[in-house]
Amino acid sequence: MASSRRNNKQMEAAADAAAQPAAAKRASRPKMMRQYDLVDRVRSYNPNTDEDLLNRAYVYAMMAHGEQTRASGDPYFSHPLEVAAILTTLKLDDATIVAALLHDTIEDTEATRTEIDNMFGQEIGALVEGLTKLKRLELVSREAKQAENLRKLLLAISNDVRVLLIKLADRLHNMRTLEFVPPASRQRIAEETLDIYAPLAGRMGMHEMREELEDLAFRTLNPEAYTVVMQRLDALADRNRNLIGEIESQLTANLQQNGITARVFGRRKRPFSIWTKMERKSVGFEQLSDIYGFRVILKDVEACYRALGVVHTTWPVVPGRFKDYISTPKQNDYRSIHTTVIGPTQQRVELQLRTEEMDQIAEIGIAAHALYKDGVGSPTELLKRESNAFAWLRRTIELLSEASNPEEFLEHTKLELFHDQVFCFTPKGKLIALPRHANIIDFAYAVHTDVGNSAVGGKINGKFAPLASELQNGDEVEVLTSSAQSAPPSAWETLAVTGKARAAIRRATRAAVRDQFAALGRRIIERLFARVKIEYADDKLKGALPRLARSSIEEVMASVGRGELRAADVARAMYPDYKEERVGRFAGKKEPSTDKSATPRAPSVVPILGINSSLPVKFAPNGGAVPGDRIVGIVTPGEGITIYPIQSPALKDFEEMPERWIDVKWDVDESTPQRFPARLFVQNVNEPGSLAQIASVIAEHDGNIDNINMSRRSPDFTELTIDLEVYDLKHLSAIIAQLRAKDVVAQVERVNG
Repeated sequence: MASSRRNNKQMEAAADAAAQPAAAKRASRPKMMRQYDLVDRVRSYNPNTDEDLLNRAYVYAMMAHGEQTRASGDPYFSHPLEVAAILTTLKLDDATIVAALLHDTIEDTEATRTEIDNMFGQEIGALVEGLTKLKRLELVSREAKQAENLRKLLLAISNDVRVLLIKLADRLHNMRTLEFVPPASRQRIAEETLDIYAPLAGRMGMHEMREELEDLAFRTLNPEAYTVVMQRLDALADRNRNLIGEIESQLTANLQQNGITARVFGRRKRPFSIWTKMERKSVGFEQLSDIYGFRVILKDVEACYRALGVVHTTWPVVPGRFKDYISTPKQNDYRSIHTTVIGPTQQRVELQLRTEEMDQIAEIGIAAHALYKDGVGSPTELLKRESNAFAWLRRTIELLSEASNPEEFLEHTKLELFHDQVFCFTPKGKLIALPRHANIIDFAYAVHTDVGNSAVGGKINGKFAPLASELQNGDEVEVLTSSAQSAPPSAWETLAVTGKARAAIRRATRAAVRDQFAALGRRIIERLFARVKIEYADDKLKGALPRLARSSIEEVMASVGRGELRAADVARAMYPDYKEERVGRFAGKKEPSTDKSATPRAPSVVPILGINSSLPVKFAPNGGAVPGDRIVGIVTPGEGITIYPIQSPALKDFEEMPERWIDVKWDVDESTPQRFPARLFVQNVNEPGSLAQIASVIAEHDGNIDNINMSRRSPDFTELTIDLEVYDLKHLSAIIAQLRAKDVVAQVERVNG
């Protein structure tokens, strides 16, 4: 015991000695917290704290950072010390406090993970290493860097929530000292705080920390607006000097008269909150009527509802301003009753009624579950049992980890963090929480991914509504589905609001495209095997997968369809004796199919149904193709089949690539006619109304003009290139004949792309 006291005294002496030069240099700055102050703070909520561990961590971090200083000129060690102090206000365990003291040692000093493991244990080492990896990532490129840093942070948090608490405390202290940072970095840090860390603190229910982060970022990003709002607030406080006290005492007295004991306290809203409301509602400061808010803290839930009755029978209620988050908590565990009344001075008064426990969760959120509790397991284990906010975070991380690139991940994360909520119901009464501005598409994916993928319509409160209809609080939503739709239209991604819906739509779209390429690849392989008269079987291909370096038959088919793998290579992998025939353009081939009603040919011929085909098909870019044309398909790697008329001059570019040619035939359903692309070159007389006559001919014959380009070669004539859509070659020929009959038309020719 004596040696322990001696060691503590030596440590304190070392701390004093290290702090003296800085204190002498900058006497105006507040003194750093001593190690015994830190121990006392922790002991105040955890009598069984490991004082030796805290003392060793204090001295180790101080010695490791040594002569390092911050941009403010303070010793660098003051930063981890302040981070630890912030975390003591959340009453966190010893390991979190120690990790806060050490969180910059691996990154910024000679300390190593092994050394920290040996001195403080693997649990603390893992926390420090998790934070260190994040900081190293901050040294790479801009948007991707920010996104990757955030991805690592969220994944580290999902393993141990204390990483989040340390990171938020670290960001809070950095924001408090932001004025010492160079302007460019100051702007970037403030934007990142407002975009990510403040919303993340809010999502975790840590409203006090969120509000301070928002105000500090607001002051940096928009100093003029911040100053104006603060001046207005101060002037209002002078005018209403006694207003808060009067309302507090009157409200307390009214509740006591009805046998309800309550703690009532008021406060004015924060600058950033006021500014965002002014911008959102497009109103001036004078038009805001709920600058002040009052909290009524009661002993239990029953007392909350009794107090609500007293308030509503004492003062007039403002319609549309009542919200019951006790019966329907927010996803971040926030519970409270909100109401707004016309108070004693005829001014709007916003009230929040809640219990002590609800108030603690409202202020420090997830930390209320993670704080020191003797004998209940680790904070992360406790959170898994108690916290909806942590459950939301883990679900969000699982969802966002499917993003295909860092920027997509960042976009979805910001979407998930930012939005307020609306609460809707399924026809069976299940509650679905969605971000504000969400629509039926978002609702469908919130119910289940399969429901979203097969959604074809919806009803809101029993009435049919478009899928893009915005949902309101309390709406009952029914999603109409169809088994005929296995994948959603890709355009839905721009309509969806939630990250979950967007990610699911993108995933389903990719799967549909992959299936199209796989179907095309299968046709190409079967065509080759039929032509060379060898047997194809999936079982045979399965045995050849290792030689093709593919994991499944579907992957082989998709690779062939995308042009990444040649059908001949598949044949060689299945039959090592196979020898590829090098043939010319039409050597050994029949002429491509000409007639849309042709008798079905061998299974090696690919049927072309049009742009809605199950295969990835597009038409020649400079002229298209229409049923009735002789056509041939060219496989374009990564894009699918491009259909060309056989007379197209562009086919010369593929003469030396016979492996890319594919037999195709029209397979158009006469009962459901489709339009196909074609292009005309028209030379017309340059006189008023000539273009109108040409357009009228096309319209009268049920053609659809898609695009027109005009050029003037001479004063008397204008040349037009018209992209139009027709049903077939007969339809196109009729339009050309009618155009030639017009006096204003000198020449009409079809352009073969």
